[in-house]
Amino acid sequence: MIIPDPGFLLTHYNYWTSVLLVMIGLYAMLAKKNLIKKFIGLNIIDTATFLFYISMGDVEGGVSPIIAHGAGHGAEGVVYINPLPSVLILTAIVVALATTALALALAIRVYEHYGTLDADKLAEML
Repeated sequence: MIIPDPGFLLTHYNYWTSVLLVMIGLYAMLAKKNLIKKFIGLNIIDTATFLFYISMGDVEGGVSPIIAHGAGHGAEGVVYINPLPSVLILTAIVVALATTALALALAIRVYEHYGTLDADKLAEML
């Protein structure tokens, strides 16, 4: 049996947190019947994905990749943090916000038309 290094578990807590958030979000999406609670589960999964990607872009001892005007190309031996995950996550946050807004607008329409947000009752009506 392979026993993981306890240092790995303690130093990579952000990855474990994102796994825990994904499991909570999946539980909410699969076990809850209310559509609003399912949307909240989807948002929790989105947040876990954001945390995971931002964690991957971090470099221990790294600095922000900002070079002052006229300062040249940077100092020798400086390790920069990868800015690409942060840029992608900014775009993903906007997409998640738009998805949530659309889902809530559709939930309002469903409630106005059918009088319920229970997924089982909606499946029976359809």
